[in-house]
Amino acid sequence: MFYTAFQAHAYLHHIGLYSSKPNELANFYKTALNMKKVKSGSSWILKGNNRKLVISKGSKAAFSFAAFACQDMGSLNLLKKNVLSKGVKIIEDKHSLFERQNFAILDHDKNKIYFGVSDKKKEPLSDLYGPLQHVTFSSKNVNNFTEFYRDVLGFRVSDKVVNKDGDLTTCFMRSNQEHHTVACFLSKKVGLDHHSYEAGTWEEIKNWCDHFGKEKIELFWGPGRHGPGNNLFAFIEDSDKNKIEISGELEIIHDRPIKIWPHEPRTLNLWGKAFMRS
Repeated sequence: MFYTAFQAHAYLHHIGLYSSKPNELANFYKTALNMKKVKSGSSWILKGNNRKLVISKGSKAAFSFAAFACQDMGSLNLLKKNVLSKGVKIIEDKHSLFERQNFAILDHDKNKIYFGVSDKKKEPLSDLYGPLQHVTFSSKNVNNFTEFYRDVLGFRVSDKVVNKDGDLTTCFMRSNQEHHTVACFLSKKVGLDHHSYEAGTWEEIKNWCDHFGKEKIELFWGPGRHGPGNNLFAFIEDSDKNKIEISGELEIIHDRPIKIWPHEPRTLNLWGKAFMRS
């Protein structure tokens, strides 16, 4: 039997970014997302309450990796065994924040994805609640992207967005019961679309927006409410123009069929204007 990321109850544990100005970007996250900043070799590690980020020197701003934590070592080993059975090349290195056994793969678009197990260490406290929750990519081929995460890694499809011709333009997938931990938008570019932090409630989103206002960080988009996931949202951009979402009230899925949404602005924002990728 194929053991899946969903069966491993995988959740987004941390992400990595490249930047030509890593110290400047790290300082942004320290302030904007209320995180502790620590130098580690040539990289910066940012940690907050259930949110972690690695920023490394690169020639330009780019996505580095996403790291998912499985529920335990047994589920990680089963997942690795079954990914290998699909003929996927395994990468084993020490570039993630997982201190125990872990492995990485490259998806259809060469995005690097780690799987590991959390060390459960006590994390820095923060006045602002917002665990790292999902990562969203852009791709020139959402069908191939979806097939890899669904059929090779074992994510489950929650919702799809299709255009008037029936072509897939967006797909939302989950590795646990949260509506999506990975999503993908059709775009002319390939890589990171945004990363998201689940504040939980409208009150918490208000607190985040007040914090951004205090720090003179303007909202890029929102507040609004997505159709898929039904979550509230507000977006900002970091100093490298990466988009960051603060989300609330994301749908929890127990058992329901896949929903199909039309490719139109209202699907992305039930309340008003949308940030359309294609």
